[in-house]
Amino acid sequence: MAISVDRVVLNPQYASNCFVVRSSPHADEAAVVDPGGDAPPLFAELDRLDARVAGILVTHADVDHVAGVAEVAAATGADTWAPAGEADDLRAGETRGGMQIRPHDPEHLVADGDTITVAGIEFEVVGIAGHSRDHVAFATEGSIFAGDLLFAGSVGRVDFPGGDWDTLLASIRRLNDRFGADAVVYPGHGEPTTLGRELATNPFLAELRAAP
Repeated sequence: MAISVDRVVLNPQYASNCFVVRSSPHADEAAVVDPGGDAPPLFAELDRLDARVAGILVTHADVDHVAGVAEVAAATGADTWAPAGEADDLRAGETRGGMQIRPHDPEHLVADGDTITVAGIEFEVVGIAGHSRDHVAFATEGSIFAGDLLFAGSVGRVDFPGGDWDTLLASIRRLNDRFGADAVVYPGHGEPTTLGRELATNPFLAELRAAP
């Protein structure tokens, strides 16, 4: 049976997606990806699904993707998996983008090539730098939780520290080479899409379409 994915927008200021991922529509454990704002809407969704948080997955440490990590972890006792190169941003607990980030020390650091199991789901960790210096995706069963790398009709910004345009394009190409056009991308903002759709129509990916 395919995984079950529910989306909650936790941060109205940034319209950031948080995903509740379960091994099936009836599973009572969930992996929560990128809780980026106040957690009550997430807890309400978990209550609706009758599911508990088995782990928190962080794709990158931008404020709109980690603002709720400490709150969710404290309320549920769930461990956090975060990119090794961005863990210090989680630990810092600073004010960014007008939001106060509560400090949180992730229990598990991940990097490209790792495999983790959370809520009974095996995730492959894929390094997708470009938007940030150590951004990762969590991939499972043809689904990719890709944070701010790629959106429906757009891509992540590269004008922040750690951003790089050529690296971002290479990361998108790498995902396509590894997972194929039918892979579903669950982005940090907006609606889900597929790698094939974006490679065919996304105006920001013309360079990839022109490449031999």
